[in-house]
Amino acid sequence: MQWTLVIPLKPLERAKSRLTATTGDMLRPGLALAFAQDTVAAAMACRAVRDVVVVTDDGLAGRELAALGARIIRDEPVGGLNAALAHGTGVVCTERPESAVAALNADLPALRPLELARVLDSAAQFPRSFLPDAAGIGTTLLSAAPGVELRPAFGAASRSRHTASGAVELPLDGVDSVRQDVDTGDDLRTALALGVGPRTATAAARLLIAD
Repeated sequence: MQWTLVIPLKPLERAKSRLTATTGDMLRPGLALAFAQDTVAAAMACRAVRDVVVVTDDGLAGRELAALGARIIRDEPVGGLNAALAHGTGVVCTERPESAVAALNADLPALRPLELARVLDSAAQFPRSFLPDAAGIGTTLLSAAPGVELRPAFGAASRSRHTASGAVELPLDGVDSVRQDVDTGDDLRTALALGVGPRTATAAARLLIAD
């Protein structure tokens, strides 16, 4: 099964606000962009991925991610993360009703294409499924088979909400790079230890220099 990944991204000035204590306001937007670039680049390199759609109103992010091969869709609802995902998947499924779609976080800078392929191959067995984040509270990926509504419920405690909605939790080990989203300084240190993509590595080096 080939997947279309839908990745939502806030305007960079507002993205990753919980990292401010670690990065400061000057470096945080650039780091958020680097996360998204490394996430999209890894996703585009995954054998199970047909294409990547990014839902964002940020002009700079849109240009940079389009240069990596992503399709950019404007966040017309401007109603938050789940509304953006519903809009993006709606566009995809209207154009290609046969598409399998998966929502993926934009803050997975250590993402490995082979690990993502394992997750998507597992997801292909279920109408709807999800992968919890490294903290075991949130969600980094939510999938829907062709003809099945995604019904995203991201946000605080999304693991329990996706379970309650009937999505199957994927029982996978060894996919740490797909679980490790970055919201805090500790998350960033963990991602760096896993090994991040080149753009995040460069942005993190600037952070260390600034410190």
